[in-house]
Amino acid sequence: MTHTETQQWRAAGPPDADRGSQAGGPPPAAARRLRRSLLHLVLAVVAALYLSPLAYMVVTSFKTGEAAGSTDPQWIPSPATLQAYREILTATDSPVLRWLANSVLAAAAHAALVLVTATPAAYALARMRFRGRTVFFTSIVATLFVPPMVLLIPNFLIVNELAWVDSLPAVIVPGAAGAFGVFFLRQFFLTVPAELEEAAELDGCNRWQIFVKVVLPLSKPALTTLGMLSFLANWNDFLWPLYVLLSPESLTLPAGLANFQNANSIHYDLLMAGAVIASVPVLLLYVVAQRWVIEGVSRSGLKG
Repeated sequence: MTHTETQQWRAAGPPDADRGSQAGGPPPAAARRLRRSLLHLVLAVVAALYLSPLAYMVVTSFKTGEAAGSTDPQWIPSPATLQAYREILTATDSPVLRWLANSVLAAAAHAALVLVTATPAAYALARMRFRGRTVFFTSIVATLFVPPMVLLIPNFLIVNELAWVDSLPAVIVPGAAGAFGVFFLRQFFLTVPAELEEAAELDGCNRWQIFVKVVLPLSKPALTTLGMLSFLANWNDFLWPLYVLLSPESLTLPAGLANFQNANSIHYDLLMAGAVIASVPVLLLYVVAQRWVIEGVSRSGLKG
């Protein structure tokens, strides 16, 4: 091809481009942008559907009692008021702040206890070789299939023997040695490169030093995820606190709000204010820990 023919070919454009433009279809980049825009639109609609009950709960908590119970609900409260929050926080027969403090303390202590018990057990099952390891792990995982309702009476008898009834240890300790934490962390520990531990062993570290100085610093995403899941499980627990917490001052927030709902079943502004108070700490916790939660969940199932 001569220099003149090359210039003519470049001016005319490649034949495939001519055929694509004659077909009338969008170029690949434009098609990808269109698909991405449609995907974002669908995700935005789905997110709005999921968030609308939460948004309406918050809006209703700022309404007056008459507006909250109106048959013609409005999204914008008119007038906006903090009356529901003042009533619920100053009620003498419903100590919501005490329930909130009990829930925070119980959930935080429960999450810490889960990490303390599950972390060494999961590491031993993932890295250490000993007789019966598979049997131990299978037995632990098998307890995940036991319905929690079956354990209510045995756990209550144990708590009663320990004189923990109507105290926070009753809602902190019984579920701290669950199988989920062991299974979750074991899956994560299997993804940690064994070469790192071998290098630490060559440097003179024993098994405990390897666990503390090498494995745990690499496990922050998984530990954060398990801690948050354990916190949420204890925070949202409703049935067990009703069995073991008897006095109003000892109740956690879900159980206390259930009693509060029975007493104020038609006061929707008060009910929504209580629901907001119960939701805010959990939402703040997730906002702070979401990066580690996503990373921990994505890495914990890579290797079986």
